[in-house]
Parts: sequence; structure tokens; C-alpha cells
Amino acid sequence: MSPLTVDYGTQRLEAHVRWANRATLDIAVSPAGELVVTAPEGTSLEQIHAKVRLRARWVLEQQRYFAQFRPRTPERRWVPGETHRYLGRQHRIRIGDATEPAPRVRLTRGFLLVDGVSFGDSATIERVVRRWYRERAHEVVRHRIPDCIHRFDVPTEPRAVSLRTMTSRWASMSASGRLTVNPLLVRAPTSAIDYVLTHELAHLVVSGHGPRFAALLDRVMPDHRRRKELLERASA
Repeated sequence: MSPLTVDYGTQRLEAHVRWANRATLDIAVSPAGELVVTAPEGTSLEQIHAKVRLRARWVLEQQRYFAQFRPRTPERRWVPGETHRYLGRQHRIRIGDATEPAPRVRLTRGFLLVDGVSFGDSATIERVVRRWYRERAHEVVRHRIPDCIHRFDVPTEPRAVSLRTMTSRWASMSASGRLTVNPLLVRAPTSAIDYVLTHELAHLVVSGHGPRFAALLDRVMPDHRRRKELLERASA
């Protein structure tokens, strides 16, 4: 990534720029307030600077919006007794049957029971629970996408769906119609997951986040603002 500084009135925006094989430039603000710009390969920093300045007011609004949810919950630890969310609910890590030959996670009565792992092996606990999140994300996304597609009166089925851990976003839709979802999205409530998926599917109809996109999202998901707030509260 490359740093980029944009002055807007008395405000200064600090952005991280990365280039990718895509057709359009994307400007995103993470829940932590980080500004990330993903630009088509070959785009100059001068062009990116101009685009960010045009969207500076929106960026500042997003950063103020996310700021209301701070201070955010400290980074979750991967130890017995720590809580982690699944579909919006808090579940506490507990060691189950440590004698199991293959490590696994069982969801039961508000606990993530981790079998086949010793009490103090936090590295293995993290690896096993993250793998479980990924497996659950595959099932949840596969189950929720059809309902989200049915919100539209035009074709919005993605060409492909994949999972990838991302630091600054929950999902993305490529220009070719490939939907990529952060597996940690399954920490959020189902209604918030549907918001993320519907938001990305809407990009198959309207690119960017201009007035046409906002109008489309208002039409297919009238309560999307409430769902977005629910998503951010769940990730705080």
C-alpha cells in the first residue's frame, strides 16, 4: 500500500492506496476509521487524490459515524473464558474434550467448545476457531444469498462467491461479478449479514455509491440504515 494525504478545508485525510486488477476506483472507510482506496492498475496518485477530494465530505461523514461506536471492544483473545460473537450472540470459549484426536469446535448453550486442544494452547485454539468461522461462513452465505437476490427485480446473481479475510471491509464485488466475503461476517446478526450481501449485489446493478445506488438500496432494503448500524454495533 502507498500513503496518500488529502487536505479538505481544515481537515486532513490520511489514506492507504492499493492497486488491483479492477475497472473502477473504490473508496472505503473501515469501522476503525481507516480510509482505504483501491484503484485500477495504472491509476496515478494525482487521479486518486482528485477522486478522494471529491468524496472527502462523504469520507468525513463515515469517519464521524464510526466514531460514535468507539471505544471499540479490545482485540479478542483466543483463550478459554474469552467471548466471541456468532450470528450476533456472544459465546464463551471453553475447552471440551481435550483427548479428541482431531481439533474441532462445537456450538452449545452459549459456548464455543473446542475439542482436541490443551487449555493453554491459544495458537491452536485460534486456528481451530477461525477455521470453524470459515466453515460456518460458507454455509451461512450460501443460505442467505438466494433471499438477498430475490429482493431485486433484475438479475443479481454473482458469477462466483469466495471467502477471504479482509482488514477494512466485510465484502466486495468485483467488476466481473465475483463476490468476496470476509468469513468473520458471521459474527454479525443475520439481518446485518443480509445487509452486507444485498449491498454488494446492488453493485451488479449500479457501480459506485452515488445517488442511483442509494435509491436502489432504499428500494430493495428500506431499513438498510438500521441494519448497517446493527452491523457496526456488533463489531464494536
